Amino acid sequence: MEKFRTVLDFCLSHQKVLGYSAVSLLTAGSERLFSVVVFQCPCNAWNMLYGSVFLLVPALILFLLGYLLNVRTWRLFTGCCAPGRCCCLIHRRRCWRYFRVLWLVTVSAAVAPLTWIAVALLGANFYECAASGSSLLQRHLCQGRGTQCHEQVSRIPCGGTLPQEAQTFVSLRAQSQVLGWILIASIMALGLAVTCINRCRSPVSFLQLRFWKIYLEKEREVFERKAKEHATKLAERNLKCFFESTDPEPFQTPSNKDWQQISSLYAFNTKGQYYSMIHKYISANRGTSIRSTEEDVFSPALGFVDGTAFNEMGTI
Repeated sequence: MEKFRTVLDFCLSHQKVLGYSAVSLLTAGSERLFSVVVFQCPCNAWNMLYGSVFLLVPALILFLLGYLLNVRTWRLFTGCCAPGRCCCLIHRRRCWRYFRVLWLVTVSAAVAPLTWIAVALLGANFYECAASGSSLLQRHLCQGRGTQCHEQVSRIPCGGTLPQEAQTFVSLRAQSQVLGWILIASIMALGLAVTCINRCRSPVSFLQLRFWKIYLEKEREVFERKAKEHATKLAERNLKCFFESTDPEPFQTPSNKDWQQISSLYAFNTKGQYYSMIHKYISANRGTSIRSTEEDVFSPALGFVDGTAFNEMGTI
């Protein structure tokens, strides 16, 4: 039991890294499966389109799926243009905050598509097929050699060979793998630089960040338990009144405004130390707006606060 708790604590402490690693591994496995089972380069005039579709379209789908599954996306857009309310996106003061949150969502959503492209480039099948159908490459390799040379270039992915003079100028598989390693190295360097900058500009210390994440995990657990208890009591009261034809007893439950306030995006303010929007809400006077002001700061180092979701399965 103690070992299990140690493993659980490790997972909670590194859930972001482990999550990105799991997404990357699943994406890499899917790419290998597609490359071996599904992909068959036509080795004709369709090479460029066919190879490009397999290289880029799955990456685009994964990118859009990353937006769809990200909690911050729906925290940002849910109710922002509800009937009877002024659309939040047309306020200039809020636009910059929205774009900063969207940037964090974009970074998270880009992990899977970049992994797909990097693994595909290392495998070289998609790139080799697409590049062999490029008219620019064909003209470069086949100057003064006629249309037969163009057909030979298109058949490279299927085991075709080029004239001896042209073979010294091109190695599509080598090009693809070099680009793949350059992309991986660039992503790692950029990720390290961004992480260092975000941590350097963090408004709180390292140990407080660790405490903050522990608090959010416990708040999520208690919220789900209390929400189920509250919903059960409300359902029992309503059904009892329905079946027994009695008047309902008074039942205190959060209003729409209360839900809207605790569902808004978190922003850090040095004047008040709050670990979540619920914490901020119960610390303020009931009825007072707790939405972000110009003094609030959307720190990338605290992006995990809005990344904690309360859903039916109790997962983040």
